[in-house]
Amino acid sequence: MASRQVDYWLTVQRRTWKGSVVAGFFTPLLYVAAMGLMLGRYVQVGALDGAPSYLHFLAPGLLAGQAMLLAVGDATWPVFGKIMWDKTYLGMMATPLRVSDIAVGHLAAIVLRVGASCAVFMLALALFGLYAGWGGALGALLVQFVLAFAFAGPVFAFTAGLRTDSAFAFLYRVVQVPMYLFSGAFFPVANLAEPVQWLAKALPLWHGVELTRMAMLENVDWLAAAGHLAYLLVLGGLGAALAVRRLQRRLIA
Repeated sequence: MASRQVDYWLTVQRRTWKGSVVAGFFTPLLYVAAMGLMLGRYVQVGALDGAPSYLHFLAPGLLAGQAMLLAVGDATWPVFGKIMWDKTYLGMMATPLRVSDIAVGHLAAIVLRVGASCAVFMLALALFGLYAGWGGALGALLVQFVLAFAFAGPVFAFTAGLRTDSAFAFLYRVVQVPMYLFSGAFFPVANLAEPVQWLAKALPLWHGVELTRMAMLENVDWLAAAGHLAYLLVLGGLGAALAVRRLQRRLIA
């Protein structure tokens, strides 16, 4: 019955897509120009895990980071608002929808929105000739859907149990920002101390960055890619299951 929410989420998207498209296209242009082109002149190519330039190394990290930021953003305030402020979920509960339908429908909407925004992001990246081929570009886009699912599920579960929004500051500052900085998006994790390398490789964003970079450069280690993909899918699945459980407790208490 989660599919019965399609009209609702399409209506929400129709009212907000313009801001998403503008930000999703021009923001990467500025990032790539500033960091990939200008800063990239001072980075030695030999230290970039096989990427032909710093721009080629950086772009997959920015793309995966964008997917993470959007998924976390959509699974925090909007979810909390539907529980505490506008009570949208309670209104849905007055229909034949079950809690699992509500959670799955919202998670699907987040994943699709993040994927669409990343597609716009990738159009901007295409202006710089950063894709080794169309197959790699399509693979990189599909990775963003998986990465969105991997983050949206656990963060939705986290949000569903909150009574106040004060915990979001901790999530953004202590979890999200360090993860973005130390997951191989801006420099190889091999530059970190060995214990920190292991910690970085345990983070979901690192797996997403590695998959995205493999796809965009069309330099795929299939065994490693399978491991990255399995990690993200399992994390997203466990997060989604926990999200349903915590939302059930919250709405039917």
